[in-house]
Amino acid sequence: MNTAQRTIRMIPVSRNLFTKIPINVLRLLKVAAYARVSTKQKEQITSYEAQVKYYTKYIKSKPEWEFVKVYTDKVTATNTKKREGFNEMVQDALDGKIYLIITKSAQRFARNTVDGLVTIRKLKEKGVNIFLKKKMCGHWNRKANC
Repeated sequence: MNTAQRTIRMIPVSRNLFTKIPINVLRLLKVAAYARVSTKQKEQITSYEAQVKYYTKYIKSKPEWEFVKVYTDKVTATNTKKREGFNEMVQDALDGKIYLIITKSAQRFARNTVDGLVTIRKLKEKGVNIFLKKKMCGHWNRKANC
């Protein structure tokens, strides 16, 4: 009986199946932040400026992150329709310009629970993550510093 020896040759993966980007290319995570204040009182403007400065410095301090932008709104709105900065950020994320969004809290991201959930689901479908810097507040979470 002649038993021929088979040779198997492994060909390493060189490109991502979905993006077609070479595997060995190091890509930075595109990160943006969202800052919002709801009134034009002096202390809110100070908070707004502090948020923009903080997020810019925070994102730029991470060598594995690419700073995209701090999207902002200075408007009182319970839904997202009137928040131009928010809507621009979501569209940029859906267009693949952002992979991670950082914001202070769920209350800053979306005042309306339904809008927040719908937006988060749309972003998650595109692989965009949202990082909330502050714990959720409420009667069920009395230990959080709100």
